[in-house]
Amino acid sequence: MSREIIAAVARGAAEPFTIERLTLATPRAGEVVVRLVASGICQSDLTAKHNFPAELPIVLGHETAGVVEQLGSEVTGIEVGDHVLVTYASCGNCRRCDAGLPGYCDHWVRLNGGRYGANSPLTTTDGQPVVGGFFGQSSFATHLVASARSVVVVDQDLDLTLIAAFGCGVQTGAGAVVNVLQPESDSAVAIFGVGGVGISAVMAARALGVSTVIAVDLSADRLHVAGELGATTLIDGAADDVATQIRAATGDGTTHALDTTGIDTVVATAIESLAPRGTLAVVGLGEPVIPIEVAKLIGLGKTVRGSIEGDADPHRFLPQLIDWYRTGKLPMDRIIRRYPLEAINAAVADCARGEVIKSVLTFAEL
Repeated sequence: MSREIIAAVARGAAEPFTIERLTLATPRAGEVVVRLVASGICQSDLTAKHNFPAELPIVLGHETAGVVEQLGSEVTGIEVGDHVLVTYASCGNCRRCDAGLPGYCDHWVRLNGGRYGANSPLTTTDGQPVVGGFFGQSSFATHLVASARSVVVVDQDLDLTLIAAFGCGVQTGAGAVVNVLQPESDSAVAIFGVGGVGISAVMAARALGVSTVIAVDLSADRLHVAGELGATTLIDGAADDVATQIRAATGDGTTHALDTTGIDTVVATAIESLAPRGTLAVVGLGEPVIPIEVAKLIGLGKTVRGSIEGDADPHRFLPQLIDWYRTGKLPMDRIIRRYPLEAINAAVADCARGEVIKSVLTFAEL
């Protein structure tokens, strides 16, 4: 049975989100309906909003925690009433999914790029289609439909508001460190941009016992928090000599680095700051093209590689993040600020001003 929900709808790049009543379709085979408790706001949501055609209203959002309310047919291992995290969608059958790399699923774009027209689970109350299924979710709403494969059941004593961002931002930042960079205790890791993704990378590096963790950001407030959460060196990203400061802190440059900004000049600095045979992972969506001095890569054996969702298999990695959260290695209460759904535009504005590291929307029941 379809149900009425409340959602924040994006109707154009320059338009604020509007709070609207929509209709959510009955789950199909292999799907579940989740009542949301919390949803993080990710930069990917805002990037999509600014690039989505205005004639296609869409419900964004993809960092989800909530309670299962309805099961479609053919769903196993999940029960109504389960507390869950919801993450990105993958097919589970292609070669990369079979290899434990669902972030590189052969069907990623189709499963995560949104569902359109009659295929969308969302319509206005007068029957007009609204794009749903963004990142397999569309979580800026009181309820969503998702594939059971995207759902990870968690213990009911956990504060869902504090762990909602695990499904994307935290998974991306921490996963890039744990799964991609794989630093050792004597490594030197630099994190460029310590918003939600970057601060998760800082915490993961410290959880692994990395001795030198460098945070680079334009915000003094974010740098302060990064220092409290494990960064050993803090650098103002507006300085002219960022690479020089990094070499001074490390002696030879960083063995590993992570860029969360997608800004070409920042990526160039991150590459310049690498020690010989150092590795930079890039996770930020920003400039479509980034110039790279190939001779320096070859001559010093440096590596630059991309990563999506931290190369993480959510069903394996999210439980690890929860373990770290329980043992105090991911003190999420230090980095999130809660906003009710109706204050989504204020949450976006605060994030854009650098006043908050991770904005998390909370939901009242209808």
